[in-house]
Amino acid sequence: MAFPSDLTIARGANLKPLDEVAAAMDIPSHLLQPYGDNVAKIKLSAVQELADRPKAKYVVVSAVTPTPLGEGKTTTTVGLGQAFSHIGKRATIAIRQPSMGPTFGIKGGAAGGGYSQVVPMDILNMHLTGDFHAVTAAHNMLSAVLDNHLFQGNAEGIDQHDITWRRVIDVNDRALRNIVVGLGGRLDGVPRQTGFDITAASEVMAILALATSIPEMRARLGRIVVGYRRDGSAVTAEDIKGAGAMAAIMVDALRPNLMQTLENTPVLVHAGPFGNIAHGNSSVVADLVGIHAGDYLVTEAGFGADMGAERFFNIKCRASGLVPDAAVVVTTVRALKAHSGNHRIVAGRALPAALLAENPDEVHEGGANLRKQIENIRIHGVTPVVAINAFPDDHPSEHAAIAEIAASLGVRAAVSTHFVDGGRGGVELAQAVAEAADEPSAFTFLYPDDATLREKIEIVATKVYGADGVDLAPAAARQLDTYERNGFGDLPVCIAKTHLSISSDPSLMGAPTGWRLPVREVRASVGAGFVYPICGDMRTMPGLGTHPAAHEIDVDADGNIVNLS
Repeated sequence: MAFPSDLTIARGANLKPLDEVAAAMDIPSHLLQPYGDNVAKIKLSAVQELADRPKAKYVVVSAVTPTPLGEGKTTTTVGLGQAFSHIGKRATIAIRQPSMGPTFGIKGGAAGGGYSQVVPMDILNMHLTGDFHAVTAAHNMLSAVLDNHLFQGNAEGIDQHDITWRRVIDVNDRALRNIVVGLGGRLDGVPRQTGFDITAASEVMAILALATSIPEMRARLGRIVVGYRRDGSAVTAEDIKGAGAMAAIMVDALRPNLMQTLENTPVLVHAGPFGNIAHGNSSVVADLVGIHAGDYLVTEAGFGADMGAERFFNIKCRASGLVPDAAVVVTTVRALKAHSGNHRIVAGRALPAALLAENPDEVHEGGANLRKQIENIRIHGVTPVVAINAFPDDHPSEHAAIAEIAASLGVRAAVSTHFVDGGRGGVELAQAVAEAADEPSAFTFLYPDDATLREKIEIVATKVYGADGVDLAPAAARQLDTYERNGFGDLPVCIAKTHLSISSDPSLMGAPTGWRLPVREVRASVGAGFVYPICGDMRTMPGLGTHPAAHEIDVDADGNIVNLS
């Protein structure tokens, strides 16, 4: 009998009323704002009402460098959260909201998988409470105000050749990467070249994820830089009087969304900044609620430890003031075999037969990636735990090989079968994480605030990615000089690069050495509070593949979404 699809499993969920789910977090019903039967927002006053309670242990889930298929990091996050109840502990899970771009692109629905899912799956992957739409509208409101400012005479003296604010939409659409606006007659605007990014890459999305209150969000929106004057000085959203309208659109979106897993574990789903373009973590305000709502708060950072975890430590923790107690590094047999360099995995195609054959030696060959990602956790002073996400085609000898790699570094490892068995399949992992979280924390940032932007980029490139150094394109060097002159030098950096390699080249497997990080462009997300260098051919607007999930996703005669997984 075939294993049921994620959507089939999700539709069979026995959901609890959300006031009962909230009660398990000791959150009273007056702090809930219902959105239908199975989703609620939590009012921002909860942050203050819960602030005097004891803090939960704070656990971030990261991973090895994933294959194009992903290694089940969200599934592991959900499975671990569920597993804590099986060892007598209360956990709250905090994850990002999926972007509809990838949902209709390669990945399809993203809410965990198997018997470790957030439900209802279809609501989560579509509109949820409209937060993504609010981000899109607020971002494009500022775009409209900016173009109107130019049309009405450009009182701020913005250099039309140095405008940095683009537009966004929550779909993968390569045709919008570069466009011209203002065509037509004189009354149709000022013609200029611009383009679209995906909503998950919007600075407004990053602000939603990093703001701690409405006043702070409003201030961050005002600091957004839309372009520069001819003298190189920055022009902000506040300068062109666009920030207030943006804040009005974003008020409801700042409240985190409450859902539940298949086993009724509470889940805070909030914000969705991209993991390889933005900082790739769910919201600070959700964590400020969840940290006082049980024994453990389990959150997820996008892609491998060189990506989302590095940004969790150096960007999110700077904003929240919270300190992690442990980190999980998710790995799979197939990922480490892929990192041996002997196989090529392509999304949408069957796995190579040779990859499924028993070969623990090949796991050891690809183990360099796991070792490096463990190191990337440890250099931040956090205790790692290796989660071996088990697949049916794995062999016990291959799990043993991963455990040997972890043991050689003095790191705990646990096999987890949460996909098939739900929370009970993650008990060994939960016990290992609990032990790690009880150890004293020595958390440290990777670099000080007062390091220069060039120094910060160099530190991340060499210490986290293993590069020999950084090569700045002339345009990138000029942009960094402009940012330093404008007082942005104390911001952290968020390096946009491929998620398919620790390096900037997606074809390089394992833990590459002997390469340099090429930075072609640098953008300043001053409102969000970071500067992001863009490496190689990294795109801020994805495109659709030959056979995107959009070809299959549909609705039946009763209006139920089908083929979401």
